[in-house]
Amino acid sequence: MSDPVKVKKPRGRASVIAGKCVACGARCQSACPVDCVEMSDAGEPVVLAEKCIGCLKCVKACPAGALEMSFTAEEQRILAALAGEAAPEVDEDELERLRKIAPYRGVWVFIEQNEGEPARVSWELTGAGRDLADSLGVELSAVIIGSGVGHLAEEAFSYGADNAYLLDQPVFGQYRTQPYLETMCYLIEKYKPEVVLMGATGMGRDLAGAVATRVKTGLTADCTGLGIDDKRNLMQTRPAFGGNIMATIMCDRFRPQMATVRPHVIPLPERRTGATGKVIPENFSIAESSIFTRVLQVITDKSGKDRVDVAGAEFIVSGGRGLMAKENFVILEELAEELGAVVGGSRSAVDAGWLPPDRQVGQTGKTVRPKIYIACGISGAIQHLVGMQDSDVVIAINRDPEAPIFEVATFGIVGDLFDVVPALTGRIRELKQAR
Repeated sequence: MSDPVKVKKPRGRASVIAGKCVACGARCQSACPVDCVEMSDAGEPVVLAEKCIGCLKCVKACPAGALEMSFTAEEQRILAALAGEAAPEVDEDELERLRKIAPYRGVWVFIEQNEGEPARVSWELTGAGRDLADSLGVELSAVIIGSGVGHLAEEAFSYGADNAYLLDQPVFGQYRTQPYLETMCYLIEKYKPEVVLMGATGMGRDLAGAVATRVKTGLTADCTGLGIDDKRNLMQTRPAFGGNIMATIMCDRFRPQMATVRPHVIPLPERRTGATGKVIPENFSIAESSIFTRVLQVITDKSGKDRVDVAGAEFIVSGGRGLMAKENFVILEELAEELGAVVGGSRSAVDAGWLPPDRQVGQTGKTVRPKIYIACGISGAIQHLVGMQDSDVVIAINRDPEAPIFEVATFGIVGDLFDVVPALTGRIRELKQAR
């Protein structure tokens, strides 16, 4: 028989009972040995839960009984198990799991930047991280690594971050895996976040995989949705089996829980000008001589006028196999010109050589969230729907009334696109001329 698992009894965190404070003069604040009690303008205590050590001194000092100890669901289960009240429901493995993950608290978002210019996906993740942090009852922190990037802390606060861990040193001027990896692992070991989010970009995928391997935790790549279950596990949703299903993956035994999230799948949160937070400067040093790589030159990709940003477009006209040939895309280009839109396409259109790969919309292409998405001759395979189903308005044109694209369409037109699209283009021209 194995030895019994020894589990430390949870101490909980102090919390304020609404309506009971009598503004006695900050006795609770004076009694706190770790300065986790602040006083509001009304003279009532505000407990910084992430700093509380559960010593009970503030609870004992309060003459009105306005403070009490609160426990998370996991801590309540441990207390019940230790008291013998729920022994059949909590086994040794569960107690060991809870013991391992208990020190980890907080949600982090890695702020990706290039020469001080932040990637939009970082702010999208900050908005998502804010929702996760609120669900968990913890703080949201931005992790900013670079050179001359101090201004990004204020921007992170405007998108919902409570804190910003700032490492501003010349050695981080250009992204290289090794220094960023060492720095992230140092921060994780020191502060122990329970959730770490990065963008599913070239930089994010490179760094997230390296960090997860080093800290020995799980990583779900290319997520399209995030949530929290009743055990504080991060629910990470992503396409699986070639996009034929949507899988929800959880890392319940290891922390931090890490995920990379596709750009444009999460709405950009509203910017709150003037929002403030706490900047936490870190002086983790790594010698340039210890880094194996050097950036000799940065060559900007300028491919000319034919290169468009499909992912950032507000209006998209996409074509699929129903266009039948490359030269037929001219009718989509005419419609796009009238609308001020860009032309995209399905994987079948790109594989056929009708469009360049950077125009592909879908699971293996770009995820888009335009105001209007017009799908012409696209049947609507799940791989394509994953990349465009969050568009504000979807207009589908297809001869097959049973095409899956109609299931997500705001408006559907059953007909021959070679008749419908030119008719739309002509009508839009008439309306523009009438103005």
